Amino acid sequence: MSTAIAAPVDRLLYKPEEAAEALSLGRSTVYELMAEGALKYIKLGRTRRIRRADLEAFVAHLATLPN
Repeated sequence: MSTAIAAPVDRLLYKPEEAAEALSLGRSTVYELMAEGALKYIKLGRTRRIRRADLEAFVAHLATLPN
């Protein structure tokens, strides 16, 4: 009997907890970034979702420190 391993889903929308995992940040840090406006999100009813493009834009605009 073989076990099929599901391929990771290429999501378009992330829950804040999922975004935190993708960014290797804490959940509360993601909520703080959203509150500051540093990380864009959308509201669907009472829930918040973060678009993949907004996660990528956030990472692209992070400043790198010189070595």
